[in-house]
Amino acid sequence: MADLLDLMVERIPFLKSYEKILFRGKLEGEAELSAISPGGLERILNRSLRGRFFNKADLREKAEQDAALLSMRAIACVSYYEVSYPPLLREIYDPPFLVFCRGRLPRPEKPLVAVVGTRKPSPRALAETFEICRGLARCGIPVVSGLALGIDAMAHRGNLEGGGETVAVLGSSPDEVYPASNRTLARRIVERGGALLSEYPPGTGPRPYHFPARNRIISALARGVLIVEAPLGSGALITAQFALEQGKDLWVGSAGARERGSFAVLGAGTAKLADEGAKIVARAGDILAEWGIKEPVEADTGNVHNEEAVFSGKGLASSLAKSLNIEL
Repeated sequence: MADLLDLMVERIPFLKSYEKILFRGKLEGEAELSAISPGGLERILNRSLRGRFFNKADLREKAEQDAALLSMRAIACVSYYEVSYPPLLREIYDPPFLVFCRGRLPRPEKPLVAVVGTRKPSPRALAETFEICRGLARCGIPVVSGLALGIDAMAHRGNLEGGGETVAVLGSSPDEVYPASNRTLARRIVERGGALLSEYPPGTGPRPYHFPARNRIISALARGVLIVEAPLGSGALITAQFALEQGKDLWVGSAGARERGSFAVLGAGTAKLADEGAKIVARAGDILAEWGIKEPVEADTGNVHNEEAVFSGKGLASSLAKSLNIEL
């Protein structure tokens, strides 16, 4: 559990990513933080600071408030220096200094697949997402996504249906779940052994700029990233870019890459990724084969491998949505 000093450093707005780590590594405790001067901080960071300098008393007050909220709302706080910090997240160039978690952190020995896409998917993409993520769970592979409407929510639901410990990375703090319509889903994720993760301290609501930033964490936690369906300009394509920068496997869903007719625009970004070399997958087994993992026989139960049969229209997606009490 991160200490009060970590929470104080987290609240210094101009200390981001690796600069926070550098700053934290120069301190022995809160006394040094309280004693440091603006000039001393500039020497540590090797750059000039602009704007109002921080008030140490205010920092401590905010840190104490954070600590109280963490305890009251059952949120764990893990710093970059702790053994429990997700190891893959530590490898990116701008890891969050603190990770706030409700639930259980993903097990480092288990590979994760990130599954993301548009908030307004086609019925075919919705059904494909559910089946792939359920199949991954049956093979012991958790899914990480962003708890957004559409593809993200269905990825979590499918993984839960298969018994997976799915992980949701939020654009708000773990106690401020957004969108509100997914709060029940968030609760199920924690109850089933998964986690709600965020780089934002308790009491932080969603902000537009939080969501592109959280996408780097989604891809960082995973061994590979699947973009099921995404139009041009979609935020899911930001996750794809992070995946490439971080050296992750990158796949696209067959639903997005091959959609035709009125739904083709929904997969325009996905189709572009496929044209640029991303491999198209239609089922969990396609991903497992890429990793050399043998698919258990029971993982195929209930799956239909004839693509046209699975996605013959809106019937399957509508039935699935009704059974899960969600809107398409």
